[in-house]
Amino acid sequence: MSIDHPGAGLPDARGRTGLHLTGRDLDRNADVRIRDVEVTSDGWHVLRRTTFEFRGRDGTWTTQQRETYDRGNGATILLYDPDARTLLLSRQFRFPAYVNDHPDGLLIETAGGLLDDDSSEDAIRREASEELGVTLGELRHLFDLYMSPGSVTERVHFFAAPYTQADLTGPGGGVEEEGEEIEAVTVGYDEALSMIADGRIVDGKTVILLQWAALNLF
Repeated sequence: MSIDHPGAGLPDARGRTGLHLTGRDLDRNADVRIRDVEVTSDGWHVLRRTTFEFRGRDGTWTTQQRETYDRGNGATILLYDPDARTLLLSRQFRFPAYVNDHPDGLLIETAGGLLDDDSSEDAIRREASEELGVTLGELRHLFDLYMSPGSVTERVHFFAAPYTQADLTGPGGGVEEEGEEIEAVTVGYDEALSMIADGRIVDGKTVILLQWAALNLF
């Protein structure tokens, strides 16, 4: 692509350049040869179109293109009170879900967010505090998953941690400057899985963590 493009040689809306270089040097897979990377959107996150050659099982090389949405990596956490047998979740408006047939866009989710420049552990401590007002103690890292690998580069770090009422040290509610309005939702162990079955919980990362909890907590 021409370097005279926002995000490449010219600063994009966030002052970034060189975004067209990501992925050009990948050589971990001998069956993939990167040919070109274009920046197709210079919004808050980065949309790229990559042209590459791919060698199939029969040895034939084909030229393919894929668009990837790069919003950075994230972290999420299941907060549970083992004595009260409750989970602390959040409810917030998600426009992408609303525009794709969710009745009101208000999704019940585990706390989470982007890492930005923090480690996954520091980021999830920050998000738990901002969203739910919880000061976390010991964390348990569970696994890392690619949530939508067909188009989104994001890798999500999954955690779980116990909490008590004494750990509710802040107001929560999200970051007002970012337009967040987050409500804390307490759910009993016995109700959590039924909320998946009846459609009250439809967020992917939350379903995954509740299934983990069914095997390890409930």
